[in-house]
Amino acid sequence: MKLTHRRAIWLMVAVTLMWSIAGVVTRQLEAARSFEVTFWRSLFTALTLLLVLPLWHGPGVVWRQLRTAPPALWWSCLCWGGMFTSFMLALTMTSVAGVLVISSLNPLFTALLAWVFLRQRIAWFTWAAIALAGLGMLWMFGSQVQGGSWQGIVVALFVPLTAAINWIVVQHGHAKGEDVDLVPSVLVGGAISALATLPLALPLQATAHDVGLLALLGVVQLAIPCTLLVICARVLKAPEVSLLAQLEIIFGILLVWVGAGEQPTVAVLQGGALVLLALVGNELMAWKYKR
Repeated sequence: MKLTHRRAIWLMVAVTLMWSIAGVVTRQLEAARSFEVTFWRSLFTALTLLLVLPLWHGPGVVWRQLRTAPPALWWSCLCWGGMFTSFMLALTMTSVAGVLVISSLNPLFTALLAWVFLRQRIAWFTWAAIALAGLGMLWMFGSQVQGGSWQGIVVALFVPLTAAINWIVVQHGHAKGEDVDLVPSVLVGGAISALATLPLALPLQATAHDVGLLALLGVVQLAIPCTLLVICARVLKAPEVSLLAQLEIIFGILLVWVGAGEQPTVAVLQGGALVLLALVGNELMAWKYKR
Protein backbone atom coordinates (compact mmCIF):
# COMPACT_ATOMS: atom_id res chain seq x y z
CA MET A 1 0.00 0.00 0.00
CA LYS A 2 1.79 3.14 -1.27
CA LEU A 3 0.96 6.48 0.31
CA THR A 4 1.95 10.07 -0.28
CA HIS A 5 3.14 11.99 2.76
CA ARG A 6 -0.10 13.97 2.98
CA ARG A 7 -2.28 10.87 2.76
CA ALA A 8 -0.16 9.16 5.39
CA ILE A 9 -0.77 12.11 7.73
CA TRP A 10 -4.53 11.90 7.25
CA LEU A 11 -4.44 8.12 7.67
CA MET A 12 -2.54 8.59 10.95
CA VAL A 13 -5.22 11.06 12.09
CA ALA A 14 -7.83 8.39 11.29
CA VAL A 15 -5.79 5.88 13.31
CA THR A 16 -5.83 8.15 16.38
CA LEU A 17 -9.57 8.68 15.96
CA MET A 18 -10.14 4.91 15.93
CA TRP A 19 -7.93 4.50 19.01
CA SER A 20 -9.89 7.19 20.84
CA ILE A 21 -13.28 5.43 20.79
CA ALA A 22 -12.31 3.01 23.58
CA GLY A 23 -13.51 5.26 26.40
CA VAL A 24 -16.89 6.27 25.02
CA VAL A 25 -17.70 2.71 23.87
CA THR A 26 -16.73 1.26 27.25
CA ARG A 27 -19.09 3.67 28.97
CA GLN A 28 -22.03 2.21 26.96
CA LEU A 29 -21.62 -1.33 28.33
CA GLU A 30 -24.55 -2.85 30.23
CA ALA A 31 -23.16 -5.77 32.23
CA ALA A 32 -19.55 -6.53 31.25
CA ARG A 33 -17.03 -5.30 33.81
CA SER A 34 -13.29 -5.34 34.54
CA PHE A 35 -11.52 -8.47 33.26
CA GLU A 36 -14.44 -9.52 31.07
CA VAL A 37 -14.16 -6.24 29.13
CA THR A 38 -10.49 -6.97 28.50
CA PHE A 39 -11.16 -10.59 27.54
CA TRP A 40 -13.70 -9.83 24.82
CA ARG A 41 -11.74 -6.96 23.26
CA SER A 42 -8.49 -8.96 23.19
CA LEU A 43 -10.27 -12.02 21.79
CA PHE A 44 -11.81 -10.08 18.90
CA THR A 45 -8.49 -8.34 18.22
CA ALA A 46 -6.69 -11.67 17.92
CA LEU A 47 -9.44 -13.17 15.74
CA THR A 48 -9.42 -10.15 13.41
CA LEU A 49 -5.65 -10.25 12.94
CA LEU A 50 -5.87 -14.00 12.45
CA LEU A 51 -7.98 -13.24 9.35
CA VAL A 52 -6.21 -10.06 8.19
CA LEU A 53 -2.56 -11.07 8.41
CA PRO A 54 -2.75 -14.09 6.04
CA LEU A 55 -4.45 -11.83 3.48
CA TRP A 56 -1.80 -9.15 3.95
CA HIS A 57 1.39 -11.23 4.12
CA GLY A 58 0.16 -14.31 2.30
CA PRO A 59 -1.03 -17.74 3.53
CA GLY A 60 1.43 -19.42 5.84
CA VAL A 61 3.82 -16.46 6.12
CA VAL A 62 2.66 -15.46 9.60
CA TRP A 63 2.99 -18.98 10.93
CA ARG A 64 6.48 -19.31 9.46
CA GLN A 65 7.40 -16.03 11.14
CA LEU A 66 6.17 -17.31 14.48
CA ARG A 67 7.86 -20.71 14.12
CA THR A 68 11.23 -19.07 13.44
CA ALA A 69 10.67 -16.08 15.72
CA PRO A 70 13.61 -14.85 17.82
CA PRO A 71 13.20 -14.50 21.60
CA ALA A 72 12.67 -10.73 21.23
CA LEU A 73 9.40 -11.29 19.37
CA TRP A 74 7.98 -13.46 22.15
CA TRP A 75 8.96 -10.88 24.76
CA SER A 76 7.23 -8.30 22.56
CA CYS A 77 4.10 -10.48 22.55
CA LEU A 78 4.06 -10.45 26.36
CA CYS A 79 4.41 -6.66 26.34
CA TRP A 80 1.48 -6.26 23.96
CA GLY A 81 -0.61 -8.55 26.16
CA GLY A 82 0.28 -6.43 29.19
CA MET A 83 -0.62 -3.22 27.36
CA PHE A 84 -3.99 -4.54 26.20
CA THR A 85 -4.90 -5.79 29.66
CA SER A 86 -3.80 -2.80 31.72
CA PHE A 87 -5.38 -0.25 29.37
CA MET A 88 -8.86 -1.76 29.48
CA LEU A 89 -8.69 -2.48 33.20
CA ALA A 90 -7.71 1.12 33.88
CA LEU A 91 -10.66 2.38 31.81
CA THR A 92 -13.03 0.46 34.08
CA MET A 93 -11.38 1.88 37.21
CA THR A 94 -10.89 5.60 36.59
CA SER A 95 -11.66 8.44 34.17
CA VAL A 96 -11.00 8.08 30.45
CA ALA A 97 -9.08 11.37 30.41
CA GLY A 98 -6.70 10.19 33.12
CA VAL A 99 -6.02 6.88 31.38
CA LEU A 100 -5.35 8.54 28.03
CA VAL A 101 -2.97 11.09 29.51
CA ILE A 102 -1.01 8.48 31.47
CA SER A 103 -0.89 6.10 28.49
CA SER A 104 0.60 8.81 26.29
CA LEU A 105 3.80 8.90 28.39
CA ASN A 106 5.31 6.07 26.34
CA PRO A 107 7.99 8.26 24.62
CA LEU A 108 9.31 9.58 27.94
CA PHE A 109 9.29 6.15 29.61
CA THR A 110 11.12 4.81 26.55
CA ALA A 111 13.78 7.52 26.80
CA LEU A 112 14.40 6.67 30.46
CA LEU A 113 14.64 2.91 29.86
CA ALA A 114 16.89 3.44 26.83
CA TRP A 115 19.15 5.58 29.01
CA VAL A 116 19.32 2.87 31.70
CA PHE A 117 19.57 -0.30 29.58
CA LEU A 118 20.88 0.82 26.17
CA ARG A 119 23.13 3.63 27.47
CA GLN A 120 21.48 6.09 25.08
CA ARG A 121 22.05 9.74 25.91
CA ILE A 122 19.02 11.82 26.91
CA ALA A 123 18.96 15.37 25.54
CA TRP A 124 18.43 18.26 27.91
CA PHE A 125 14.99 19.03 26.46
CA THR A 126 13.88 15.43 27.05
CA TRP A 127 14.95 15.71 30.70
CA ALA A 128 12.91 18.93 30.90
CA ALA A 129 9.93 17.15 29.30
CA ILE A 130 10.23 14.28 31.79
CA ALA A 131 10.25 16.75 34.68
CA LEU A 132 7.25 18.68 33.32
CA ALA A 133 5.29 15.49 32.61
CA GLY A 134 6.16 14.26 36.11
CA LEU A 135 4.63 17.42 37.59
CA GLY A 136 1.52 16.86 35.51
CA MET A 137 1.26 13.26 36.71
CA LEU A 138 1.69 14.27 40.35
CA TRP A 139 -1.01 16.91 39.96
CA MET A 140 -3.41 14.37 38.47
CA PHE A 141 -2.46 11.65 40.93
CA GLY A 142 -3.08 13.96 43.91
CA SER A 143 -6.63 14.64 42.76
CA GLN A 144 -7.24 10.92 42.16
CA VAL A 145 -6.02 10.03 45.67
CA GLN A 146 -8.45 12.54 47.15
CA GLY A 147 -11.24 11.09 45.02
CA GLY A 148 -10.40 7.52 45.99
CA SER A 149 -9.74 6.31 42.40
CA TRP A 150 -5.93 6.27 42.46
CA GLN A 151 -5.78 2.51 41.73
CA GLY A 152 -6.86 3.16 38.13
CA ILE A 153 -3.99 5.61 37.64
CA VAL A 154 -1.52 3.02 38.97
CA VAL A 155 -2.87 0.37 36.58
CA ALA A 156 -2.73 2.89 33.71
CA LEU A 157 0.98 3.43 34.37
CA PHE A 158 1.61 -0.13 33.18
CA VAL A 159 0.50 0.90 29.66
CA PRO A 160 3.43 3.25 28.89
CA LEU A 161 5.77 1.09 30.96
CA THR A 162 5.10 -2.09 28.98
CA ALA A 163 5.12 -0.09 25.73
CA ALA A 164 8.57 1.26 26.62
CA ILE A 165 9.84 -2.22 27.54
CA ASN A 166 8.50 -3.46 24.21
CA TRP A 167 10.52 -0.83 22.34
CA ILE A 168 13.69 -1.66 24.31
CA VAL A 169 13.26 -5.38 23.59
CA VAL A 170 12.72 -4.77 19.87
CA GLN A 171 15.71 -2.41 19.62
CA HIS A 172 17.91 -4.91 21.45
CA GLY A 173 16.76 -7.63 19.07
CA HIS A 174 17.52 -5.48 16.03
CA ALA A 175 20.99 -4.72 17.42
CA LYS A 176 21.61 -8.48 17.53
CA GLY A 177 20.48 -8.83 13.92
CA GLU A 178 17.08 -10.32 14.73
CA ASP A 179 14.08 -9.50 12.53
CA VAL A 180 11.21 -8.61 14.86
CA ASP A 181 7.88 -8.08 13.06
CA LEU A 182 5.54 -6.26 15.42
CA VAL A 183 2.27 -7.12 13.65
CA PRO A 184 2.35 -10.88 14.43
CA SER A 185 3.35 -9.97 17.99
CA VAL A 186 0.14 -7.90 18.27
CA LEU A 187 -1.83 -11.01 17.26
CA VAL A 188 -0.12 -13.18 19.86
CA GLY A 189 -0.36 -10.39 22.45
CA GLY A 190 -4.11 -10.26 21.98
CA ALA A 191 -4.34 -14.03 22.41
CA ILE A 192 -2.20 -13.88 25.57
CA SER A 193 -4.39 -11.12 27.02
CA ALA A 194 -7.58 -13.05 26.25
CA LEU A 195 -6.28 -16.30 27.75
CA ALA A 196 -4.89 -14.59 30.85
CA THR A 197 -8.09 -12.69 31.64
CA LEU A 198 -10.62 -15.42 30.83
CA PRO A 199 -10.34 -17.23 34.20
CA LEU A 200 -10.68 -13.90 36.01
CA ALA A 201 -13.67 -12.91 33.85
CA LEU A 202 -15.77 -15.98 34.70
CA PRO A 203 -18.70 -16.21 34.96
CA LEU A 204 -19.21 -14.20 31.77
CA GLN A 205 -22.05 -11.70 32.19
CA ALA A 206 -21.83 -9.63 28.99
CA THR A 207 -25.07 -9.16 27.10
CA ALA A 208 -25.29 -9.45 23.31
CA HIS A 209 -25.18 -5.63 23.25
CA ASP A 210 -21.93 -5.67 25.23
CA VAL A 211 -20.32 -8.35 23.08
CA GLY A 212 -21.16 -6.34 19.96
CA LEU A 213 -19.55 -3.20 21.38
CA LEU A 214 -16.45 -5.07 22.54
CA ALA A 215 -16.18 -6.72 19.12
CA LEU A 216 -16.25 -3.20 17.67
CA LEU A 217 -13.36 -2.26 19.95
CA GLY A 218 -11.37 -5.36 19.05
CA VAL A 219 -11.76 -4.80 15.32
CA VAL A 220 -12.03 -1.02 14.80
CA GLN A 221 -10.25 0.38 17.86
CA LEU A 222 -7.29 -2.00 17.97
CA ALA A 223 -6.72 -4.52 15.14
CA ILE A 224 -7.31 -2.21 12.17
CA PRO A 225 -5.48 0.90 13.48
CA CYS A 226 -2.50 -1.19 14.63
CA THR A 227 -2.20 -2.54 11.09
CA LEU A 228 -2.61 0.91 9.55
CA LEU A 229 0.01 2.33 11.92
CA VAL A 230 2.61 -0.02 10.43
CA ILE A 231 1.74 1.34 6.97
CA CYS A 232 1.93 4.97 8.14
CA ALA A 233 5.30 4.39 9.82
CA ARG A 234 6.79 3.47 6.43
CA VAL A 235 6.08 7.00 5.15
CA LEU A 236 6.10 9.26 8.21
CA LYS A 237 9.11 10.03 10.37
CA ALA A 238 9.08 8.88 14.00
CA PRO A 239 8.54 12.43 15.42
CA GLU A 240 5.57 12.90 13.07
CA VAL A 241 3.99 9.65 14.26
CA SER A 242 4.58 10.57 17.91
CA LEU A 243 3.10 14.05 17.50
CA LEU A 244 0.04 12.86 15.59
CA ALA A 245 -0.51 10.07 18.14
CA GLN A 246 -1.18 12.72 20.80
CA LEU A 247 -4.45 13.50 19.01
CA GLU A 248 -5.83 10.38 20.70
CA ILE A 249 -5.90 12.29 24.01
CA ILE A 250 -7.93 15.16 22.55
CA PHE A 251 -10.27 12.95 20.53
CA GLY A 252 -10.79 10.51 23.41
CA ILE A 253 -11.63 13.19 25.99
CA LEU A 254 -14.03 14.96 23.61
CA LEU A 255 -15.79 11.75 22.58
CA VAL A 256 -16.41 10.52 26.13
CA TRP A 257 -17.44 14.03 27.19
CA VAL A 258 -19.99 14.42 24.38
CA GLY A 259 -20.99 10.76 24.02
CA ALA A 260 -21.11 9.66 27.67
CA GLY A 261 -21.28 12.90 29.65
CA GLU A 262 -17.99 12.13 31.44
CA GLN A 263 -16.55 15.57 32.07
CA PRO A 264 -12.87 15.53 33.11
CA THR A 265 -11.99 17.21 36.39
CA VAL A 266 -10.08 20.47 36.46
CA ALA A 267 -7.03 18.72 37.97
CA VAL A 268 -6.99 16.12 35.18
CA LEU A 269 -7.25 18.82 32.51
CA GLN A 270 -4.48 20.86 34.13
CA GLY A 271 -2.18 17.87 34.64
CA GLY A 272 -3.01 16.56 31.19
CA ALA A 273 -2.14 19.93 29.64
CA LEU A 274 1.29 19.80 31.29
CA VAL A 275 1.89 16.26 30.02
CA LEU A 276 0.71 17.15 26.51
CA LEU A 277 2.91 20.26 26.48
CA ALA A 278 5.91 18.17 27.57
CA LEU A 279 5.31 15.51 24.89
CA VAL A 280 4.73 17.94 22.03
CA GLY A 281 7.65 20.15 23.07
CA ASN A 282 10.00 17.17 23.30
CA GLU A 283 9.07 15.87 19.85
CA LEU A 284 9.37 19.31 18.23
CA MET A 285 12.79 19.90 19.78
CA ALA A 286 13.98 16.43 18.76
CA TRP A 287 12.76 17.06 15.22
CA LYS A 288 14.57 20.41 15.12
CA TYR A 289 17.88 18.92 16.30
CA LYS A 290 17.70 16.01 13.88
CA ARG A 291 17.08 18.39 10.98
